[in-house]
Amino acid sequence: MARLTKGTWVLIADGEKALVLENQTDHEDPYLTVLTKEEQENPPNREQAANRRGRFNDGSGVHRSAVEDTDWHQLAKDRFADDLADMLYEKAHRGAFDSLVIVAAHGTLGELRGKIHSEVEKRVIGEVPKTLTNHSLDDIETIVKSELGG
Repeated sequence: MARLTKGTWVLIADGEKALVLENQTDHEDPYLTVLTKEEQENPPNREQAANRRGRFNDGSGVHRSAVEDTDWHQLAKDRFADDLADMLYEKAHRGAFDSLVIVAAHGTLGELRGKIHSEVEKRVIGEVPKTLTNHSLDDIETIVKSELGG
């Protein structure tokens, strides 16, 4: 069972926002402070997409098929996960943290799992599949403690 210790980092993330917090106390009475806040400008896909789907000719004849639009919104979320993974690797490589709890929306958590470097992965002591980016620090402290078995 993972426990928050002094200096444990807690990453709170969704596909567009991330907070990196550091625990200043212990697991029994966590006190998280903000180290960094990242936010990505990512308008809805309808504002980023082309007006009409593309079409292509199926070969000889008059049959034409629609081409699936690129989901620019999802691509931006994936890039944000890449950026977070890179940032975590850089900080881990410099010894900025020894333990990490990742709290992220299901999709973001999955993206991060596939992108984080082994240097970061070995420091992950817990994962919480929840979206807490718009919660207060007090709520985050309570939820993370509870989710980690506290």
